[in-house]
Amino acid sequence: MSYELIQYSPEMAGSWDEFVSNARNSSFLFMRGYMDYHSDRFRDCSWIAMKGTRPVAFLPANISDDGILHSHQGLTYGGWILPARHIDGSDLLDIFGMAIDRWRAEGISSLDYKTLPYIYSSAPSQEDEYALFRLGATLSESNLSMAIPLAAGCEPNYNKLRRRSLAKTAGLEFTIRECVESAPLIRMVEDCLRERHDAAPVHTASELQLLHDRFPQNIRFWLLEYQGEPQAAVCMFDTGRVAHAQYIATTPLARELNLLTPLFHHLITVVYAGRAYFDFGTSNEDQGRYLNAGLLRQKASFGASGVAYNRYTLNIR
Repeated sequence: MSYELIQYSPEMAGSWDEFVSNARNSSFLFMRGYMDYHSDRFRDCSWIAMKGTRPVAFLPANISDDGILHSHQGLTYGGWILPARHIDGSDLLDIFGMAIDRWRAEGISSLDYKTLPYIYSSAPSQEDEYALFRLGATLSESNLSMAIPLAAGCEPNYNKLRRRSLAKTAGLEFTIRECVESAPLIRMVEDCLRERHDAAPVHTASELQLLHDRFPQNIRFWLLEYQGEPQAAVCMFDTGRVAHAQYIATTPLARELNLLTPLFHHLITVVYAGRAYFDFGTSNEDQGRYLNAGLLRQKASFGASGVAYNRYTLNIR
């Protein structure tokens, strides 16, 4: 039986979320409640591959005015979402081929495709990267993240400098607490990014609060307070398999005293100890062409090693 491609529409939200919940390469970022929060900025153009009456693969996507299909500009990662069973690499090649014919007929010029880093999948799911190779796609961006595998009952493999920092901060009187309001964290993130990188956070305080309220178990804000003030903050995106540090912010005093070390230690060894990985996020600019080696080595000092966040371009016309 051949495949058919249909375009997503809002009345399909329930079946979309159900499929995402049971997929082998998924994340709460693919739920419609997350994807649709910025629908005013990104014109949704998501697709569903059908085999008869059964959906077998979902592609979160948006389309830009220049005719490029993106998977998805509002998400950190993306790609075809696959079921636990019954879809293999040959099937995905067929799905891609059928989809390309449809997209070409729709006037789409190219596909901008983000893959899902392997640590987020509950089972191997890189059939899409093989299909992209077969179809002649080019690697257009590669960013390097750093992640720790969290083996049950094992102590984190911090380097000597990180262990020394943890010992030094042990005598300080600080408090680590969860905050349900995004504003304190975003204020610190804005100050930190402006001061150190001349940049701004991707999310506004109101957007991040909206997402937290929709996904309170997945998006959580953590503060370390010292001398009566927040000094270090981390926003965690938790998929259930991977705990990802979405935002990290410190004050000058926190950097002087290395207060981020005990905050991360608490998150790694207590709050998210049951996850498969703790992902510190990427350390790149200019589509991966610039690597902030200092930032990368800070993450490596916690025992983290590299995970690639890749992006491909596939010409369709």
